[in-house]
Amino acid sequence: EQRRQWPRDSERNERDIGCNILSSIKDTLNWAVHRHLFYKDASDLRERFEANRHVEDLDTIDRMIADGEAAYNKWRHPDPYIVPWAPGGSKFTRNPTPPSGIEIVYDYGREEND
Repeated sequence: EQRRQWPRDSERNERDIGCNILSSIKDTLNWAVHRHLFYKDASDLRERFEANRHVEDLDTIDRMIADGEAAYNKWRHPDPYIVPWAPGGSKFTRNPTPPSGIEIVYDYGREEND
């Protein structure tokens, strides 16, 4: 019986799983109203990942990843929090840069009198 091998770039696979953990934890923050609630939810989620750290069977790992991604997509927040000044935020490009030729005066009428 031939056994499946890990791909040569296992670092990339570990990075992808790490990204799954981070995106899951970030999405948990969308559901938590307060930080103290988020910390507990994030710890519980991290424990779920850590409980399966010892698994080495590739088929089991593939199934667990598929199940985890399905659960993540099912419970994804419909209106995720976006930092207001980030792309997609409520303040993004609210104050666009002025067109060229417009002079901005920062001293508000307190010019030096010569």
